[in-house]
This record gives sequence, structure tokens and C-alpha cells, in this order.
Amino acid sequence: MIQVLNIRKIGEQTIDGFIHFLSPYRLLCNSLKNISALKIGPARNVFYRQVYFTGIESLKTISVIACLIGIVIITQTMNITGLDAALTGKVLVWMVVRELGPLLTAIIVIARSCAAVAAELGSMKINGEIDGLKVMGISPLKYLVVPRITGITISMLVLAVYFQIISILGGLFLSSMLMGTPFFQHARTTFEVLNISEIGISVLKIFIFGLVVSAVSCYRGLLVNLSITEIPQATTLAVMQSLFSVFILDGLITLASYL
Repeated sequence: MIQVLNIRKIGEQTIDGFIHFLSPYRLLCNSLKNISALKIGPARNVFYRQVYFTGIESLKTISVIACLIGIVIITQTMNITGLDAALTGKVLVWMVVRELGPLLTAIIVIARSCAAVAAELGSMKINGEIDGLKVMGISPLKYLVVPRITGITISMLVLAVYFQIISILGGLFLSSMLMGTPFFQHARTTFEVLNISEIGISVLKIFIFGLVVSAVSCYRGLLVNLSITEIPQATTLAVMQSLFSVFILDGLITLASYL
């Protein structure tokens, strides 16, 4: 009897976890269907605030990390390949554009914005603000979720491009100084390795990451019920589920791109 109960409990937990894993995607689909809500002034103001918080306020952090990543890649590549400017630059572009740019940008946004959005929506849920919106006939989906999903996704796209540019230019500048190669000549040789497909895959990755991360953070925040102690749990679950989803999607997209 005890064994049967344990199996039943495991099955219930598995089904519950599967439902919670898929529910953000349903929320995302509903949000995309109501994207026209951004035409409404108040919703557009929420969108602008989200872009400012996720995008503009992250520029300093992104800049520092991007420069350090470029320097680290150049240093490690030179230790392996020696003073080969062309190969070193190509490795830098391959690593930053194909993987590190989208992935690290997503991780930074998850650490900065994902927990913040989940905590904010959770607090609004506990304080009765979301119920108040419903009483006034305002859709929480259109006013709270759609602007945040759109704002985070657009911000991540811009931040990823910015990360890649800063990282590549910083790495090329360092390698040019160490190897004595003219910067512009080195940059021209390096960027010859880029093609439309690689840029397209990079943009696709970060676009999907942005949609998933924003949907998960909103879903976990709205899942908070009546206790303030649920907010830390919601933020933790939002961060962990976002990271898990991003790594899975990154592996799947990378694998599909080589098939």
C-alpha cells in the first residue's frame, strides 16, 4: 500500500511539473494574440518602463562582461594557436556570434529582470492590484503581461547585438595590440567568416530566449496566491525554469542548425 501511494505521489508530482513547464507557453501564445494591446497608452507606458529597466539599465553590465569575454577568448585562443591573427579573429567571431552572445545575454537578463518581474507581479497579486484591474474591466494580460513580454524580448535582441559588437571589437583591439596587426585590416579579415545563416541563427536564438524568459517570469509571478512568503519561491522558480529552458532551446537550435 505504501509503495502504491509513493508511485501515485511521484506521478502527481511529475504531471504537475509538466503542466507548470508548459503553462508559460500557453500564456505566451495568448499574449502574442493580444499584441495589439500595445496601441493602448497605459500598456505602452508599461512597455517603455520595461525596456528601460531591462535594456538601458543593463548596458553597463553588458559592456563590462562583453569586453572581458572578448579578452578571455582572445587570450585562450592565442595560447593554443599562437600569433595567428586571422584564425584568432575567426574563433572570436564564431564563439561570440554562434553561442556566447545569445546565451550570456539571456543569463544576464534572467539574473536581472526575470526575478524582478516575477516578484513585482507576485506583489501585485498579493496586494489585490490584479483583482482591482479585473473589477475595473482591465485585462491583466493586456496591461501587465503583453508589455512585459514584448519589452523584455526587444531589449534582449538589442542587448545581444550590443554584446556581440562590444565583445568582438574589444577582442580584436586586444589581439591587434598583441600581434601588431592593423586593427581595421584585422577586423576585415575576421568579419569575412560571418554569413547570413550564422547571424540569422543568432537572432533566432535570442528572440526565442526573450519570449520564453519573459513568459516564464510573468507566469511564475501570477502564480503567487495569498502569502508573501511565496514571492521568493516564485522568483527562484522563475530563474531556474528560465535557465533550464534557455539551455535546452540553445542545444536544440544549435543541433538543428547543423543538420
